[in-house]
Amino acid sequence: MQRGRLDDLLAFVAVGRERSFTKAAAKLGVSQSALSHTIRELEARLGVRLLTRTTRSVSPTEAGGRLLDSLGPRFEEIEAELASIAELREKPAGTVRITATEFATESILIPKLARVLRENPDLKVEFVVDYGLTNIVAERLDAGVRSGEQVAKDMIAVRIAPDMRMAVIGAPAYFKAHGEPKTPQDLVKHNCINLRLPTHDSLYAWEFEKGSRELRVRVEGQVTCNSTALLLNAALSGAGLGYVPEGMAEPHVAKGRLKRVLGDWCAPYSGYHLYYPSRRQSSAAFSLVVDALRYRG
Repeated sequence: MQRGRLDDLLAFVAVGRERSFTKAAAKLGVSQSALSHTIRELEARLGVRLLTRTTRSVSPTEAGGRLLDSLGPRFEEIEAELASIAELREKPAGTVRITATEFATESILIPKLARVLRENPDLKVEFVVDYGLTNIVAERLDAGVRSGEQVAKDMIAVRIAPDMRMAVIGAPAYFKAHGEPKTPQDLVKHNCINLRLPTHDSLYAWEFEKGSRELRVRVEGQVTCNSTALLLNAALSGAGLGYVPEGMAEPHVAKGRLKRVLGDWCAPYSGYHLYYPSRRQSSAAFSLVVDALRYRG
């Protein structure tokens, strides 16, 4: 339907509801004569009289009544939906979709967002666990979480955690049977648990740094996992050495279930950042999520 004809129907509904050209014209912000002309043109197009006019009142004809009963509720539904959409600008509502690793989701996102989710029942968050460098625009995600070094330059990045370190860990039983590596190069002699990344279907190279020296070691072993949670469990079972975020290993190290080695080779690196496209028009819901996750030291 052409926009002009829709406007004519809206004008008719206004007159039919108000039973007055004067009141309807004031509500629509047009002159009474212009409104009267619009209704006459609509009646001429339809070939039927819609309103009965007297000097004191306006009332729908039988045809006008049928049209008013049909259009009125539909326009009310449209108006209500537009009003609800407008409210989204004012209060946090809707779904925010975030991709992150399992550890970032469990240790940072869920704990930090728990309170705002309780306080905002119309806010929803969907977590998409992924270890690849996902194209959040192509996947229609609102944001992603990765270390600061992995965030593309064309993205807005908001720090949500302090600097991090990785940890090489193994079960005490493993070290009793195989000894401890003294340098990163020694890892090639050990049964190491690999992490397979979806990006290029590759195995993650363990990264080390000490002073000015930087090393990337391609390890080998009997077990390969596609998540750090599985990798950690494999290390706890004694299947080999693992390479995981320090925060993931610490509780198990503290209880003696795991032992950490090569700590002097695991230098700090930029912690987790929330990133999203710079061209994004932020909703109230998204802004609330960003503010809740922001790292404040």
